[in-house]
Amino acid sequence: MAKVRLCIACALSLLAVQSRAFTVGGDNGVAFHGSVQTDILFPEEDDAISTGKYDHDVLFNAYADLNMISRYVDAGVRVEFMKWPLPGYENDFKGWGVPHIYAKGRYKGFELTAGDFYEQFGKGFILRTYEERSLGIDNSIRGGRLKVTAIPGVRITALGGVQRRYWDWKKHSQIYGADAEISIDEISESLRKHDVGLSVGASYVLKHEDDQEIMIPGTDYRLNLPTNVSAFDIRSDFRKGDFGISGEFAWKGQDPSFDNDYTYGKGTAVMLSTNYSTKGMSVLLQAKRSENMAFRSQRMMSGTSAFINNMPAFAYLHTYALPALYPYATQAAPGEWAFEGSFAYTFKRKTALGGKYGTKVKLNASYIRGLDHKAADTTIPGVISGTDGTSTSFFGMGEAYYHDINLQVDKRLSKSVSITAMYMNQMYNKTVIEGKGGRVKTNILVLDTKWKMTDKLTLRNELQYLFTHQDEKDWAYGLLELSVAPYLMFTVSDMWNCGSTKTHYYMFGVAGNYRSNRLALSYGRTRAGFNCSGGVCRYVPATRGFQVAYTYTF
Repeated sequence: MAKVRLCIACALSLLAVQSRAFTVGGDNGVAFHGSVQTDILFPEEDDAISTGKYDHDVLFNAYADLNMISRYVDAGVRVEFMKWPLPGYENDFKGWGVPHIYAKGRYKGFELTAGDFYEQFGKGFILRTYEERSLGIDNSIRGGRLKVTAIPGVRITALGGVQRRYWDWKKHSQIYGADAEISIDEISESLRKHDVGLSVGASYVLKHEDDQEIMIPGTDYRLNLPTNVSAFDIRSDFRKGDFGISGEFAWKGQDPSFDNDYTYGKGTAVMLSTNYSTKGMSVLLQAKRSENMAFRSQRMMSGTSAFINNMPAFAYLHTYALPALYPYATQAAPGEWAFEGSFAYTFKRKTALGGKYGTKVKLNASYIRGLDHKAADTTIPGVISGTDGTSTSFFGMGEAYYHDINLQVDKRLSKSVSITAMYMNQMYNKTVIEGKGGRVKTNILVLDTKWKMTDKLTLRNELQYLFTHQDEKDWAYGLLELSVAPYLMFTVSDMWNCGSTKTHYYMFGVAGNYRSNRLALSYGRTRAGFNCSGGVCRYVPATRGFQVAYTYTF
């Protein structure tokens, strides 16, 4: 059986290797392109890291995309095979078939799509559907969409359909929406002459969902659930030269769900962001307040693929292993106040701080707190279902959820050697974000050194250390990476808990690129934890085994 499973993944890869992108009919003809992705794990049980037992000898996720592009008509299809998915994906993720198929026609500023598609209105406060394979997210809409750009400076979108969740399309729940955005600077010649950019936009989303029998705990009363939930969004962006400012406000109607304990309070979100960028310097400051903005196509659904919208996290996205050990996930249902600031400056060459090659310094800070929720007015102590929920004041703040301040310095020491050094101070409220664990306070040091030995050989080394008295206490991390341009890369790393568990998470790997093919082989342990992207997180269990990752594009 294991050989059969492996052959299925290999067959998809072989299909890609034998495929070639081609165009028929010249510049106005038809072009075909696509990709294949296969991620395979041969798991091994490891009691030291609590992997548990596996039901199958081979686990893998496989995808194959084919798209046709022409002047007036596009079409595409995606085949997925996740009969035995990688660890960490929910049980509903298992399956195989054709979850994505579409046809798109366009003519003179009009574009009509039928089938499966992804869409985002504004920052995504009331609508964002997307695919993120590393998180197991694909909440595409199956239906129809019309985009109109026939009027200069004006973009209009209207759509309707049902949302995908794993291998199910919830036909008893529908999503409808419309969005309009006007780029005033494209219409006004005067604004363009003065280097001013100005746009305004507005969105509307309607979720229709059948009523369900949900009882108030401890009573015989059934909740009267709304079958239609509306959400609105307005936004504006202004730019003058190197300076820009943008704002957005969203409102959501009564939407009882398991996220808010089936209460009837309305949801709001407001964001303000400003930035300044010029040669050698950039500044970003932004703030966001959100409350009760968890918006799902099904009120009783769980999991990240059930969301219609997305609330972005105002926290720096770290790529180093130890700074990313405690990633922040947006708390959309209770709400939060979030602040983020970033400042980058490059000291010029041949100055006291710039030295011979110049020095780049970047300072980032994030600070996130809950709202000051006041107790709900209830008739049954401890039961808020059926009420308006807790009350808050706009500027009031509650418990601290997260903070992160980090300073990063990029410096070239010679023509062949460069370094990146970083210090980070962090507070991670594990009880709020993960459900238990208290507050974790960390201090982290990172030193990343790159040595270009020859035109083809580059050696990179990472040394990281995390100090904390909470959770599993201190961690150390080391990595060596040898790149042989343009085809090969060899890596060896170890993340060691030198605090309480004394466990090593070692990994050995080699990756190769040839034309449009990429093959990566690795063996080692992966620590249990959260994999996050844009404030959305998925729990990944600990694993050990041999991994194969293959991608091909054409």
